[in-house]
Amino acid sequence: MDMFSLGGRVRNPLAILLLLAVFGIVGGFLELADEIDEADTSLFDETVILAMRVPGNPDDPIGSQRVEEVARDLTALGGVTILTIIALVSFGAAVFSGRAKLGWAALAAVVLGTLGTSLLKSGYARPRPDLVEHGTWVSNASFPSGHSMMSAVVYLTLAILVARIQTRHRVRFFIVGVAVLLTVLVGISRVYLGVHWPTDVFAGWFLGAAWAVLFWLVAMKIDPRKARD
Repeated sequence: MDMFSLGGRVRNPLAILLLLAVFGIVGGFLELADEIDEADTSLFDETVILAMRVPGNPDDPIGSQRVEEVARDLTALGGVTILTIIALVSFGAAVFSGRAKLGWAALAAVVLGTLGTSLLKSGYARPRPDLVEHGTWVSNASFPSGHSMMSAVVYLTLAILVARIQTRHRVRFFIVGVAVLLTVLVGISRVYLGVHWPTDVFAGWFLGAAWAVLFWLVAMKIDPRKARD
């Protein structure tokens, strides 16, 4: 029976709900992109990014140098190197746990998410914030935030993968909770370091979350052993 059918299995209503969530999240992203295009978010973006700076000195983030270093450490968790290592380790864990299909699907989700991020950045071509000095090196456009989107894609997708391998509900909730926390911290660090507007981060979170939910749907189809939970 198809997992999107209305009758029969407990997981079918969940699949429909997840699909509706994807449409809703993507719709939110498109609405946000339209608001940015019309410059309706400028005041919000500028207010938030300046709130993270010393009054009268926009080139100095609030907090000590140690706080700035913590922000750079957090932002590195959304970088290509760290995310690649985590993705490969999680893929190996899935394979050795006898869930190779799930592992390949997660790896494909990460790779396709990376490509999608690059295409979106090139398409929107939003300039980086120019109000403050950048606290770390950047090389491409600002919208959506690549670190925010890919941390959501990788951490949430892999959290779903690892959670489906676990048998205890508490462990699953803990894994997903940690993934959400890491994703949020990475996004905040990008604004704190002055390399992204807040709306760039929101857009990255929207798309990353939608991508992870899509993976959840795929996981339910190709590896249904835990779908009914």
